[in-house]
Amino acid sequence: MKLHWHLPAALTLGCLSAPLWAHGTMEIPINRVYSCFLEGPEAPKTSACQAAKQVGGTQAMYDWNGINQNPQGDNHQAAVPDGTLCGGGKAEFKGFNLARSDWRTTSIVPDANGNFEFIYKATAPHATKYFKFYVTKNGWNPEQPLKWSDLEPFGTINGTPQQDANKRYHMTLKLPQGKTGKHIIFNVWKRSDSEEAFYSCSDVNFGGETAPPAVNPWKEIGNVAARENLPAGSSATLRVFDSLGRDAEKHTVALNAASGQIANWPYELALKVNAASPSIRIGVMKSQQRAVSIVPVKDATANRVYLNDSYKGYSFTIDLKKGDGGVNPPPAADAWKEGGKYARNQVVSYQGRQYRCLQPHTAWAGAGWTPSTQPTLWQAI
Repeated sequence: MKLHWHLPAALTLGCLSAPLWAHGTMEIPINRVYSCFLEGPEAPKTSACQAAKQVGGTQAMYDWNGINQNPQGDNHQAAVPDGTLCGGGKAEFKGFNLARSDWRTTSIVPDANGNFEFIYKATAPHATKYFKFYVTKNGWNPEQPLKWSDLEPFGTINGTPQQDANKRYHMTLKLPQGKTGKHIIFNVWKRSDSEEAFYSCSDVNFGGETAPPAVNPWKEIGNVAARENLPAGSSATLRVFDSLGRDAEKHTVALNAASGQIANWPYELALKVNAASPSIRIGVMKSQQRAVSIVPVKDATANRVYLNDSYKGYSFTIDLKKGDGGVNPPPAADAWKEGGKYARNQVVSYQGRQYRCLQPHTAWAGAGWTPSTQPTLWQAI
């Protein structure tokens, strides 16, 4: 069986898919609700997402792109009261307002000019009045509910930003100065054709007081999210496409029972890709002094996919091919022939299939006793 995963992307899960009014959220750095959705709403991996599920159930994760309100004008504080910012003031998302310090974070690493590219996943693009960006103030306490007074603005994009072929808005802003460690980046997307607005909390980790890397050519474009163990004989393939959608690279790793485990196969694929690909790296980005490294980790969902700046517009997909778990295929068999004599349990091949003889007989010429038409003589295997 061959599965095609286009990452990052929302999964279609029957009747629990997002409703028609859902429109989008921040993808890089990843929104808190969307991050939990990618872990798997029914069995999230991290403690914070498990707590959110316990408080508010699973439906909010399926509705990750519907954290919206209809504020009058720009009065967002009236529509989204203190303590409810990460849930957009909606009771459905109350689990994501939990004041915790263990929400999964995205490392924020600026380029040489101090800029960072934000990517917003717009499942239903709209005419835009603005995107407003806020960050928590220094001294903010993650163990207390987030309030508007905890935030300070650091950038606004007016009008509809550049959008790629995958319905993602790309916005480059200069990062705020003097930020280190864990913070929340809060975003408001306000439509220009209605009062509707969307709200997003992204948990981030600023790299510290050291100068930004001299060169950081890698930009996050998705992640690898394993859903299950893969049996022996499976394979994972990363395919890379250029800006015109043409095949550019292909990297395949064969898996056994151990390397096919849910936390292992993303790691094995990352090692293969990182050793061979000029355009893609898979892993967790780490910065130290003026160097940036992308290191694969053994984890089902932690590995991110990064694209080199020299390959703008490139995209990727991950194809999984499931093996048979190491079960040996049937042995090669002689082709069935009219006029042949066949013994009980003898195996033959006929029209691409194999058959086992159920009783001794001679396939008399002209009798038409072919394996596919004589169930009393042959059993397909």
